[in-house]
Amino acid sequence: MSVGQILQVFGYDPQNPLIFNSGFFLFFFIAVMLFYPLVVSRVRVRTWYLLIFSLYFYYKTSGGFVLMLLVTAGINFLFGGLIAREKNKAARSALLWINVLWNLGFMGYFKYTNFVIATLNQVFGGSLPLQDIILPVGISFFTFQAMSYTLDIYFGKLKPVRNFADFAFFVSIFPQLVAGPILRASWFIPQINKKLSLSQEQISKALILICAGLIKKGVIADYISINFVDRVFDNPALFSGVENLIAVYGYGLQIYCDFSGYSDIAIGLATLLGFKIPPNFNSPYRAASITDFWRRWHISLSSWLRDYLYIPLGGNRKGRFRTYVNLMATMLLGGLWHGASWNFVFWGGLHGAALALDKLIQTTIGRRSAASMLKNPDPSPLSRVLGLVLTFNFVSFAWIFFRSRDFASAWLMLSRIFTKFNPRVIFLWLAQYHVVAALIVLGYLFHWVPKRFELGLEERLSQVPVAVQAFILAIVIWILFQFRAADLQPFIYFQF
Repeated sequence: MSVGQILQVFGYDPQNPLIFNSGFFLFFFIAVMLFYPLVVSRVRVRTWYLLIFSLYFYYKTSGGFVLMLLVTAGINFLFGGLIAREKNKAARSALLWINVLWNLGFMGYFKYTNFVIATLNQVFGGSLPLQDIILPVGISFFTFQAMSYTLDIYFGKLKPVRNFADFAFFVSIFPQLVAGPILRASWFIPQINKKLSLSQEQISKALILICAGLIKKGVIADYISINFVDRVFDNPALFSGVENLIAVYGYGLQIYCDFSGYSDIAIGLATLLGFKIPPNFNSPYRAASITDFWRRWHISLSSWLRDYLYIPLGGNRKGRFRTYVNLMATMLLGGLWHGASWNFVFWGGLHGAALALDKLIQTTIGRRSAASMLKNPDPSPLSRVLGLVLTFNFVSFAWIFFRSRDFASAWLMLSRIFTKFNPRVIFLWLAQYHVVAALIVLGYLFHWVPKRFELGLEERLSQVPVAVQAFILAIVIWILFQFRAADLQPFIYFQF
């Protein structure tokens, strides 16, 4: 191999960005772990060691945008210190607002400039040219992560870090850099200068998470996406109503396995490095209400929006009507956070309306009296089953608008489901897509596996030698290569 070819392998390739399920990432992580035991007990060296690898990881993912990542870190580091030193309340608020506007403006330029131009052209019939803007991978994640630093300092939850390397490491730590979970500064920064340890139990838990994440992403999400779901969403008119409906449920499983798979791998890798990252999913399709769903789905984002947007807007402290308005505003902005499309805004609006309705039911129509609550604190099995079915189907319905490329495609899909259902096609579909059908059924069944089964598996795995655990991981990687498509499928949330 020539020097040029070696540089090409280690350089940035926009056609092959570095992702967890690529072969290069395996070598990258082995390289990280090779010398990590030598530096893990020396805090300063450890921070610089992981910072350099993290910046290289982002360079391999997004090229020169690694400089933008450092600029974002620098600005937030600077404002965090200024806010902490400022005693005047009005000045502190002004500094916070400048910082928030800078972060949102910077992110907004890359994400929403062409969205705004296209909307203006559509509304006013103009012909403003779209701009040639490349969206940096993971900008929404690391921007919100960096903002949590100044917000936590402003709200008195955190003291500013003295060393820029510590803060840059917090913003760029590679396991969760490009697709979350979104770390809170008050959660992660205190870990940076602590003595780290890793027990056999933690290693077992990390390996289970990594294996589970790889299977979710590489086996389930990618396979059903390439072989069925994408085909239907790209051309819903070519498929019957029942196939469209299966594709909707299939997409619900795909996006869960894709995103929670990434989160599992990120948490597992961070655990192997000795750091703790809170869970980002908790069996969301087992939610019995839409409020319960958002306590289980993308927990790092939903809690970020709750603490830094919904509650500062007034939360539920300013009356019912204001509560509903705050819920709707939070979810509309949450939808827009996902991308520059009115589909995402509409998806957020659907969830905002559902949350407001759920709040209304809880506080007025469906609220049980204190006496009945004392007699029977748990909901009846029937009401829980009804809640599960309604919530799952509402979330699935909303996914149609989230996934479809435009509103016309979404309405067409709904039209096929309600007017061209043709249930007899199911037998032909099963014959043609039996692997897809099996993966969808297995995926949802595993989603319902009781927690005690997972805990039991962790306990058993923790008792076997590390060599056996590594062998299990090797088998999982071999399975991934059997299911691997010609082109690696990037994680869905990379685009956000």
